[in-house]
Amino acid sequence: MSIFNSKNSTQDAGITPDLLDKITDAYNRNDIDAVMSFFAEDAVFDHAAGPDVNGTRFTGLDSIRCIFQGLFDNVESVKWAPIDTRVSGDKAYCEFHRVAKLKSGEIQDFLSVDILTFREGLIIHKDTFYKNRTS
Repeated sequence: MSIFNSKNSTQDAGITPDLLDKITDAYNRNDIDAVMSFFAEDAVFDHAAGPDVNGTRFTGLDSIRCIFQGLFDNVESVKWAPIDTRVSGDKAYCEFHRVAKLKSGEIQDFLSVDILTFREGLIIHKDTFYKNRTS
């Protein structure tokens, strides 16, 4: 389900349902080159986990590529199943059910939300939040 608000600023940011589907598809194929094609040169990725208030921040394409390549290298499979997507202005709020099978056999299964900020059709900020299961 998608709801698009603030039509003019959403168009200026280049956000379309097709674009969001293509981004999700690239992640689900674990295709690092396709994933990176959606990020601007000056992009920032704030991972949910980390020591800072924003988790752990990665800046620039090389740093972001390294993080996602590391993820893809350490899993047998990882899939993001979209639950809901909302767009307002230059931001897309994407809710997912993420399931990954690590090469160690461990299964990661949690809900996550990505807040993606766009400029001219490219991600300039990816801010990830997720539920953390505890025993």
